[in-house]
Amino acid sequence: MKKNRWLIALSAIAIHLSIGSVYAYSVFKNPLSDLLGWNSKEVTMSFTIAILFLGLSAATFGKFVEKWGPRKSATIAAILFSVGTMGAGLAIQLESLIMYYLSYGVLGGIGLGLGYISPVSTLVKWFPDRRGLATGMAVMGFGAGSIITSPVAASLIQSVGISTTFYVLGVCFLVLMLSGASYIVKPPEGWVPKSMETTSRTTTNQSKAKTDLAQLTAPEAANTKRFWLLWIMMFINISCGIMLISVASPMAQQKVGMSVAAAATMVAVMGFFNGLGRIAWSSISDYIGRKNIFVLFFSVQLVLFLLLPNVNNAILFQVFIFVILSMYGGGFSSLPAFIGDLFGTKQLGAIHGYLLTAWSAAGVFGPMIVAAIQDATQSYNATFYIFAGLLVIALITSIVMILNIKQITATITPSPKKTIA
Repeated sequence: MKKNRWLIALSAIAIHLSIGSVYAYSVFKNPLSDLLGWNSKEVTMSFTIAILFLGLSAATFGKFVEKWGPRKSATIAAILFSVGTMGAGLAIQLESLIMYYLSYGVLGGIGLGLGYISPVSTLVKWFPDRRGLATGMAVMGFGAGSIITSPVAASLIQSVGISTTFYVLGVCFLVLMLSGASYIVKPPEGWVPKSMETTSRTTTNQSKAKTDLAQLTAPEAANTKRFWLLWIMMFINISCGIMLISVASPMAQQKVGMSVAAAATMVAVMGFFNGLGRIAWSSISDYIGRKNIFVLFFSVQLVLFLLLPNVNNAILFQVFIFVILSMYGGGFSSLPAFIGDLFGTKQLGAIHGYLLTAWSAAGVFGPMIVAAIQDATQSYNATFYIFAGLLVIALITSIVMILNIKQITATITPSPKKTIA
């Protein structure tokens, strides 16, 4: 059966829309506390565990995703994530906090990791001409998942209760993810889109060589300097974004005097810019280059973080936050294409899994730092300066990455007549 690469992309979006529901987790916080008496830290811990296991499972099973193929991997992810979601509903009925952690946090988190990386390496292979756009479409689904799930879950909680809400969501996720998994396959060996068929196979291979610095396995990639430079860049970019996500509502209320309702609206719009940034910035990266897009991210965010402590206007505050969140999302969507540029597509899924450990680390680091500083100072201003310092490190790291790429490119240039652009 001949596959349409745009339907492959749509299938990837279906998977990421489902697992992206994890970003709507705040909807469950108050209902869980009111119903079962679990405090805020106990409820939040399940989200932290899920993000932790997302990174750990992506790193652990990335090589198996390459071996199993996208269809089998995405099917396993669908089962684990949906069963974890429905298991959370059972845990709530049984009033078992440990079972809730094991189902939503551990089982759901493993499904998250597998579901996140399963379609990505396949999309990169289907879109060799538009890597950024392809991965941006899928990862945009992850960012948009919260926008859809949040109002649906809130409505279901009011009408059928929180445990039944988890059951309903689990079934919906299973159907949506299995539908996406059923269509995803790798392209045939040597396949290229029609836009690239105008040149000979030799020319195509040379063009590909210009794009990818090397074709490395995951262990080989992890032993390179550029792998760890990219890990640091992702860790800091994610830390900055997830820190803001974790405290956006109380920060807006305390810093610029926004009402509870206005702050809640801001949080919803943040989800929109998170999703929009994933498709917009990754598409732009196809034209200006992945290495340059990260330099842009860190330069702009550094300026905004230095300005934020002195911002008292609610509109300006929100504009700054929305820009930062768009770049937070843009970092995620540009990552798979950047991996392809740096390490090739040989084991892109496995390398992607290794690098997502930066997400796990940042998911703990960012919220913990901002909470500790807020408790100590009763202000968010010091947090902005600390993260500005981290962005300086990230900016320097991204420049070192460019120099490293130039050095490697120079060594693989075959001759002056065949200089790599």
